[in-house]
Amino acid sequence: MKIQNVKGGYDYLPQEQRIRNDINDTLKEIFISFGYQPIETPILCYYELLTDKYDEKNDIVKEIYKLNDQGNRALGLRYDLTVPFAKFIALNKNNLTFPFKRFEIAKVFRDGPIKLGRDREFTQCDVDVVGLRGGLIEAELMTLYEKAFQKLGIDIIIKYNSRKLMTGLILECGIKEENVSRVTTLIDKIEKLSKPEFIESLLNEKIERESINKLIEIFKCSLEELNEKFKKSENLKIRQGLKELNELTKYLEKLGLNKCCVFTPSLARGQNYYTGNVFEVYETSGFISGSIGAGGRYDQMITNFINDGETYPTVGISFGLSSIYEIVKQQKLSKNNRNLDIYIIPLETEIESLKLANTLRELGYKVELEMSNKKIKKSLDFANKNEIPFVIILGLDEIKKGTFNLKDMKNNQEYEIDYSNVSEIKNIIKRL
Repeated sequence: MKIQNVKGGYDYLPQEQRIRNDINDTLKEIFISFGYQPIETPILCYYELLTDKYDEKNDIVKEIYKLNDQGNRALGLRYDLTVPFAKFIALNKNNLTFPFKRFEIAKVFRDGPIKLGRDREFTQCDVDVVGLRGGLIEAELMTLYEKAFQKLGIDIIIKYNSRKLMTGLILECGIKEENVSRVTTLIDKIEKLSKPEFIESLLNEKIERESINKLIEIFKCSLEELNEKFKKSENLKIRQGLKELNELTKYLEKLGLNKCCVFTPSLARGQNYYTGNVFEVYETSGFISGSIGAGGRYDQMITNFINDGETYPTVGISFGLSSIYEIVKQQKLSKNNRNLDIYIIPLETEIESLKLANTLRELGYKVELEMSNKKIKKSLDFANKNEIPFVIILGLDEIKKGTFNLKDMKNNQEYEIDYSNVSEIKNIIKRL
C-alpha cells in the first residue's frame, strides 16, 4: 500500500493550521459584528436533494461525490453549504425567528479539476440571511465582504450583476427559453474565451448567428447604457433586473463601495437557484485567477423546499478559504470573540443608519442594523432578548439635529452624541 492523500486533499502542519484558524477566527469576528449566528449541517445528504435544481449536464452535478449506504439509498457529499442550509431552514423554521442571519464554516467536497486555491476537499464559509428583500441587506453583505477582506489584508474587486436581467437580455436576443440555462453558462465564461471560441460554443448549442451577434453586443453594455436602451422595455425580467441593480448601485455609491464594486453584465454564477443580484469577489493582484468569494439572492429555493404557502426571501455570500489561505499564508491575525455591542433601529433613515453602523464598526464595535421594519417596542425586546447592551434609535429629527442617542439597556440611561464626534461613544461606553 502506498501511503498518500487522495488527490485534492491535504494535511496541514501546526504552523499552517494556525494560519487557517486565524483566518477563520477573523472572519467569525466580522460575522458576529454584523449580527450573524453560527450553525452546523451534516456532510452527507440525499443525492436527490443535492441535484434537485440541476440537469445532468450541469458542471456541479458532475462534481458530486456519489455513494450508497447499506440500505442502498443514494447519498452524496455536500458540494456547498447552500443546499444544506435550505434543508436546515425547512426542518427548523418553527424554532427560528426571522429574519434569520447565519454563518457556517465547514468541509465540502467536489470531484473537479485542481488548481491553486481550488481543491477537492476544502472548507467553505457561508453567510446567509433569510427573511429580507431588497438591496439594503445586499449592500450590507457587500460591506461585510469589504470589511472582512480589509481585515485580512487583501485588496479586492467585487463584481455584481442580476440573473433576472441576464435572463431577460438573453430572451431579448431571440434565444428560446429552453436554451437560456446553457447560454447563461457560456456567457458566464465569456471573459475566459476568445471571441471565436465563444461563437463556436454557442453554435454548438444550435444558437443562430443573428442571436449570437446580438448577445456579443448587448453583453458589452454598461449599466447606464442598459438603463437607456431598455427604459421603455416591455420585458418584465429586464425591468425587474434593472430596478434591483439600480437600487443596489445607489446604496453602494452612498456607502462609498462603488470604488471596489463593478457592474459586470456577463456574471451569472454557476448555480441555477440564483433569482436576483449575484456577486463574485476577486483579489486585485491576480495571484489567484478565480474568485475568492461569491454569492447572491436565491428567493425560491427555501420557499420551494418548505412549500407551506409562505415566502422565504434569501440572500447569501461565501468565502473561498483555500484561496484566502494561499494569499494570506504567513500573516499573523488577531482574535476577538466579543458579543454584539450595538443595535441600530432606523426610523425612515435606513441608509443613514447603515452608514452609522459602518462608522461604529470601524471604531471596533460589533453592530447589527434592524432591517425588518419591526415596531420600536419589538426591536427593543429583540435587543433585550439578545442581551445587546446598547441601542441607537435613529430618526429624521436626529439627522436634522446632527446628533443621536445611545441607550444603555442595562441602566435605562440615554447619552446624546454629536455626529461630528462619533468617537465620543468610546468614552461613554468605557465609563459605563
